[in-house]
Amino acid sequence: MKDNSLYIGLGLYFLRGFSMSDNYKSFWVEAKEDTFVQSIATRNISQLPQHGLLIEVHYSSLNFKDALSASGNKGVTREFPHQPGIDAAGIVIKSDDNNFAEGDEVIVTGYDLGMNTAGGLGEYIRVPANWAIKKPNGISLRQSMLFGTAGLTAQLCIQKLLRMGLTPGQGDVLVTGATGGVGSIATALLSQQGFSVTASSGKSDQHSYLTAIGAATIIDRITPSDADKKPMLKELYAGAIDVAGGNTLSHILKQIKSGGSVAICGLVESHKFDSTVLPFILRGINLLGVDSVDIPLSQKQQVWNELSALDSYDALELINEEIDLNHVPEKLSDILHGKGSRHCLVKVK
Repeated sequence: MKDNSLYIGLGLYFLRGFSMSDNYKSFWVEAKEDTFVQSIATRNISQLPQHGLLIEVHYSSLNFKDALSASGNKGVTREFPHQPGIDAAGIVIKSDDNNFAEGDEVIVTGYDLGMNTAGGLGEYIRVPANWAIKKPNGISLRQSMLFGTAGLTAQLCIQKLLRMGLTPGQGDVLVTGATGGVGSIATALLSQQGFSVTASSGKSDQHSYLTAIGAATIIDRITPSDADKKPMLKELYAGAIDVAGGNTLSHILKQIKSGGSVAICGLVESHKFDSTVLPFILRGINLLGVDSVDIPLSQKQQVWNELSALDSYDALELINEEIDLNHVPEKLSDILHGKGSRHCLVKVK
């Protein structure tokens, strides 16, 4: 009998939009002399790393780490040229792992994606199978990237606060960087769970936006004065989610109510902060570190399952601006220089 598998395979190959050259579009960063040049380039699938899952990327999202990578920050990306993008949602095209089949819809966030491994700001990625989770049934590929790493991080912060006993009746929860991706999504998710959220932002023109996504109170960006140098200040917040670090975090710790907690997940202001032990030993507060990059895959799957069960898409549509690859350089520049707000969904394919 004549074997038709080759013809069937070629038919599927072309139906998926491949050409014989296997070319695809990518946001591409090259080092040229003393600068880093960004472009939308044509790449070839053969140039991707030889990992087990080949994924056609449909959506990604933008993060501060992407902005650092695209600007040549060697703490994020060591070697250039490079395809950034720490988020990706798409369809498995080829798999050497029994847990994944052709056509599976998957989400990939964190690990080395977009750092030193070609990332989600390109139409294809090739990654190890143990970086990917199967997309939960209750969420689409597009909706998953309305959350992206920002939403994953926000939910991890909320999980930790809840595990430490935080309840809506204990008082306000402070969210810093509230117009950014993590801050916006955290504000919306906390509000939907009945918490009164105090949103801190330096963008005075975004107050109506913050109110629309659930903030009960809005304050300016925290800038401690000389009068705030006391080791302890008035108790204001039952808990907090901080993306800033630096003096902002130092100030927040002095204002947390007895037994309250602060989940920290960023360093937009600084990776350093000063504190005394007094808030910890006199008020018994808790400082909770949150990592969304290298946590076990099973924990990521659990969080994505939780996110997919939330009725939060109206707020997420307000929070997100949808762009395509051509607009990525401009948006990453805004994020890098503190001009960006909200969250950017990137339609890749």
